[in-house]
Amino acid sequence: MILINLLPHREEKRKRRKAAFFLGLALAAAAGLAAVGLWYLVLQQMTENQIRRNDFLTTEIRKLEVQIKDIATLRAEIDALKARQKAVEDLQIDRNLPVHVLNELVKQTPEGVYFSSIKQDGQVLLLNGIAQTNERVSELLRNTSNNSEWLTKPELVEIKAAVVQTASREQKRLFDFSMRVTIKRPQDVDAAAAAASAVVPAAAASAAVAAKKP
Repeated sequence: MILINLLPHREEKRKRRKAAFFLGLALAAAAGLAAVGLWYLVLQQMTENQIRRNDFLTTEIRKLEVQIKDIATLRAEIDALKARQKAVEDLQIDRNLPVHVLNELVKQTPEGVYFSSIKQDGQVLLLNGIAQTNERVSELLRNTSNNSEWLTKPELVEIKAAVVQTASREQKRLFDFSMRVTIKRPQDVDAAAAAASAVVPAAAASAAVAAKKP
């Protein structure tokens, strides 16, 4: 017996396909919304974490700024203490400076030169005196320039002939002069000695290298 389906089966299939399409579309939309919502939650969590990190960094930066200010204050105090310490050390070192200067003047002053006044202004000595000849003054300038350990940079300010009456009432022609000279401080002398001692080995080494070359 042959059965014939007289119902509109094509219409039914079309309805089922249409229902399946909308169902798939709804499921896709739901999945998309779920993914968007999940990503939104992840972004929110990441944002909150970053905000907490920023707050932590801000707090730590403020702490470091306070510490930096404290360190700067400590450095300023240390520098002030070092400056005061150096001033005290310089005073202690300069305490014996007049003795060295006077001894040096005695050593470097040639015969026939007499000082009438010695004045000190900082590291500069102003010397006034009388010399028998111009050559004596020139010798004094050379000695203080080349041979002196404590005096340097001599400068003749003035020299003029003067007639002086001696004890025997004789008139003698002398030379009245004034000059400036710079005092080497003890620390300058020590620094120069250290530099000289460092130059000697370097020169010896250079000479040795030059001698080895063919």
